[in-house]
Amino acid sequence: MLMGATPATVRHRLHRLRATMSRAFEHLDSQPTAIGEISLRRRLEPTLQVDVWEVKLGGEFLMSSLFTAGEEAVADLGLAAVSAADEAELRVVVGGLGLGHTARRALADPRVGSMHVVEALAPVIGWHERHLVPLGAQLTGDPRCVFVHGDFFAMIDDGFPPGIGHDLDAILLDIDHTPSHLLDASHAGFYRQDGLRRVLDHLRPGGVFSLWSDEFAPNEEFVEIMRTVFATVDAHVVAFPNHYTGSASTSTIYVATAR
Repeated sequence: MLMGATPATVRHRLHRLRATMSRAFEHLDSQPTAIGEISLRRRLEPTLQVDVWEVKLGGEFLMSSLFTAGEEAVADLGLAAVSAADEAELRVVVGGLGLGHTARRALADPRVGSMHVVEALAPVIGWHERHLVPLGAQLTGDPRCVFVHGDFFAMIDDGFPPGIGHDLDAILLDIDHTPSHLLDASHAGFYRQDGLRRVLDHLRPGGVFSLWSDEFAPNEEFVEIMRTVFATVDAHVVAFPNHYTGSASTSTIYVATAR
């Protein structure tokens, strides 16, 4: 027993210690996929004293709930580019569910009438449906939000399933790290001229394509490719604090409108 402590005090301190230890790290799920094992964990970030959800694909960190500014900006900047004359019932497709931050920000726009989120990895959808991630209950509880299990890039080539259709108001994409740093080599053709032209098949005139990229500055070569396809192209640098480095980090959001 601690010197001078009553049994009740000791029990209370042990309870607090166990609670802190249980929050420190929790492995929530791991499942095999076609591109490697994907896993979800929650840990206590010791400096900020906040819970952080992290996703790994194989041995590579894929995403973290600690850094979401870029994912949110894909929706914010993309939907901001949709004409103000379109006030309601926007039809939106999100490529990549992840931890749900792009989808949540899209639903925050009151003009959005329907949103289909295309996710190739079934375990990621399952995490949301089982409420293993913080935004799971919010997304599954919104009738405008529909999860679609499938390959976004294949759907761009072959067409979206019935119920999604074409003439979309916005396509918001957050899957690959950058247009050249890919989760799967088969995605490479999408970021070339022919691949981007197929995006136009699914957008109405004036519709918007928004793309997240983990680049500290825009890729000018990619911007020029986009300009051969779309009516307008803007590259936004989004800065956010990174307490690990003690300075700001950045990502790039490409926003283009259909001819």
